[in-house]
Amino acid sequence: MTQQQRSELEGTVAVVTGASSGIGAAVAKMLARRGAKGAICARRQPRLDALKAEIEAELPKAIVWTHAIDLREPVAIMAMFEAIAEQLGPVDVLINNAGLGRPAPLSERGDAYAGWAEMLDVNVMALSVCTAEAIAQMRPRNASGHIVHVSSMAGYRIPKEGGFYGATKHAVRALTEGLRRELWEQNSPIRVSAVSPGNVKTEFGSVFFSDPEKAEAMYAQGVPLTPEDIATAVEFVLTAPEHVQVHDVLLRPRTQAD
Repeated sequence: MTQQQRSELEGTVAVVTGASSGIGAAVAKMLARRGAKGAICARRQPRLDALKAEIEAELPKAIVWTHAIDLREPVAIMAMFEAIAEQLGPVDVLINNAGLGRPAPLSERGDAYAGWAEMLDVNVMALSVCTAEAIAQMRPRNASGHIVHVSSMAGYRIPKEGGFYGATKHAVRALTEGLRRELWEQNSPIRVSAVSPGNVKTEFGSVFFSDPEKAEAMYAQGVPLTPEDIATAVEFVLTAPEHVQVHDVLLRPRTQAD
């Protein structure tokens, strides 16, 4: 990688939510290789510590700050962004990667309610609060910041057993366009983008099905995307020329039908 290639993100403060595994971890590594100061957060501190050690082993000069957090708590999110500004500086890039799915049909009562609430809290509310907090740090500097939502192809079609999950991703699609319009009306240099993948081999399947065998069966239907594939898409979005706003990147495995 040349110095010119690194310079686009060199020294920026980049926040990655849901960074303890999968796509979030791959994005955190990509940002570190690009010279960004990484603020990586998730619920599992040991996983974050392991990722930090892995990045620093490859890149001894990398700056990686970790923070364990439950993103369902807006007050905790606000405190985290204050801490990031104190420790690393104001935020330049936010990767809203945290998200999850539950098989919680709208036609069922009882246990499904908790699944609905969790998906709304993480996939929609946490994304929104993180976005607002990041913009609050970008706007006073008139910074050319960037918000990237890691969404899903479920924002464009409804997956089997995933109607409510799909609803949250349709919400992310609406929020992406709504924020773009808000920033345009404010003549803000801040960009907003989404990356919407199909099947990616991560822990998502095991969480969704609560059954690793079912998850493996889903991934075995073809060759799934990898977390690194999504990190490459995020890199493309972030390093586009400043006059270019990549609105959404839709990508799915060649072997995935829908």
